[in-house]
Amino acid sequence: MVNVLNYKKLFYLLLIVVLGFFTFQYFTSDDDSTTEYNSNLIQEQIKNVGKLVVTEGHFSQVLTYKDKDSYLGGMLSFDKKALVVVNSDVSVAYDLRQMKYDIDEKNKTITILSIPKEEIKISPDIQYYNIDQSKFNEFTGEDFNKITKKVKADLAVKIGKSTLKTNAQNRLVSELSKLLLVTHSMGWKVEYKGQEITSEKQFVP
Repeated sequence: MVNVLNYKKLFYLLLIVVLGFFTFQYFTSDDDSTTEYNSNLIQEQIKNVGKLVVTEGHFSQVLTYKDKDSYLGGMLSFDKKALVVVNSDVSVAYDLRQMKYDIDEKNKTITILSIPKEEIKISPDIQYYNIDQSKFNEFTGEDFNKITKKVKADLAVKIGKSTLKTNAQNRLVSELSKLLLVTHSMGWKVEYKGQEITSEKQFVP
């Protein structure tokens, strides 16, 4: 009778141990599965965000190019000039495919290591009118290089005063905010420049 009772106790003890083991396995594997699922979702969202964000604009300008070669103390000179009309397509781009980041599944944190800088592309179409030159002072490749350099310098100033770069930044923030929305909805957090990102405005370079 005593042996029977001992066997029953041993049986119940083993049963409790087995049930406890499977219960632990169930909850542990479920947590790991959930973490892996969330991590995959976040990586997919990063992949969706990782694209080329381009904002385009158009600028026009008209300038007059003049040059003079003087001799004999200015008593003799040979002039050249031209009317220059410029139509330029300008694009400001952020290549988010180059964004670097780190995913910490344990602490449910995405750390953005770097956001690529803006890339400004200027494609000027330069047309020359009313070209006036002397045989002793003709237009050369150096003149055209000077004109192109000045055109791009003037455009850089115009771009800086326009809303083109601001619009490009707004599009950048809009794309990154999608990542912020997904991570927060799953209880994860995003860090950038050593601080937690709680507002999309913190993404502005």
